Amino acid sequence: MSKTISAGRTPSILIDSISGDLSLVGWEGDDILLKADDEELRVSQDGDQVKISCDDDLSMRVPKGAGVFIRNIGGDASIRGVMGSIELKEVNGDLSMRDVNSVTIEAVHSDFSLRGAKGSLSIRKADSDVSIRDVDGSAILDSVSDDLALRDVRGNVVANVGEDVVMYLNPQPGNAYSVTAGDDILLVMPPKASATLTLSADEINIDWDGVENDEDATSRVITLGDGSAAFTLSAGGDIRVSNRSDAGESAEDFGNFAGMGMDWSGFGERISRRVEQATARAQRKAEEAARRAEQKARRFKGGLEIGRWSWDFSPKGVPMPPKPPVSDEERLAILKMLQEKKITAEEAEKLLAALEGGS
Repeated sequence: MSKTISAGRTPSILIDSISGDLSLVGWEGDDILLKADDEELRVSQDGDQVKISCDDDLSMRVPKGAGVFIRNIGGDASIRGVMGSIELKEVNGDLSMRDVNSVTIEAVHSDFSLRGAKGSLSIRKADSDVSIRDVDGSAILDSVSDDLALRDVRGNVVANVGEDVVMYLNPQPGNAYSVTAGDDILLVMPPKASATLTLSADEINIDWDGVENDEDATSRVITLGDGSAAFTLSAGGDIRVSNRSDAGESAEDFGNFAGMGMDWSGFGERISRRVEQATARAQRKAEEAARRAEQKARRFKGGLEIGRWSWDFSPKGVPMPPKPPVSDEERLAILKMLQEKKITAEEAEKLLAALEGGS
């Protein structure tokens, strides 16, 4: 189903709950465009305030100036091109954001990536890897369970990270950068960077002209240039500071960023944990697919026509992505219902045809 809502150029949008995945795109149009299963979508409006919830996947286009508040997303979420403030309480799957303004996140339970923010970023809790690039404001990360990659953050940085940290930064005078990592930290800065570094780690390596290394030191204070930016770095493993742009390329690629050329003795354990996390996410998606398929089967038995919606925004010039194919999870869910005799072979065949877009 396609639905169009007129709420002005700067609407306030409350997304109460999305059981599936969310795709949210800011555009130059004045309307809010929604795409979801008609039976699963609920919308209410009071002037420029719009409240939305959906028991399935939801795709949205909103005016670029919209402000968005999201309470809960059961699956993955993709948000881009929204320049109003964005606040998210909880995302259970992966979250990717691009070309936004200010962002506040309470909890994201899988991987998070952000590229391009005109404002600041605040995250209270991230349960997996975090990758952040090109942020004009500050980045405040209260708790990151796995790895953190930062590049081109122009404001202050505060981060508490469970494992490794990679930072490619051009420190600004007066800025403060405070990072604590459970394992290793790599900091890469331009050769003419000015900063005061207060470092604490098992081993400290400074790859910088004019600075000698002290192999026995576990804490150091180093001044580069006029020392106008303040770094406080604490690592459970090693700290490496370098002005070489290829400093991260001497080890295998890891996650969303280059390997750090440090001790990777725990690499295999981290990979095993990520496989477990991916398996758990796949199981959640399979369970959700089974629930959706059973709902569709019940509607089919009641005599309702079942069919997958497709984009139809062409009158307003909105691109029309291809119709999604039936997922393996949905096929398995239907076959499981057939095996358990919840539906007949004929109903299973018709349900599969309906999911493929037939009548």
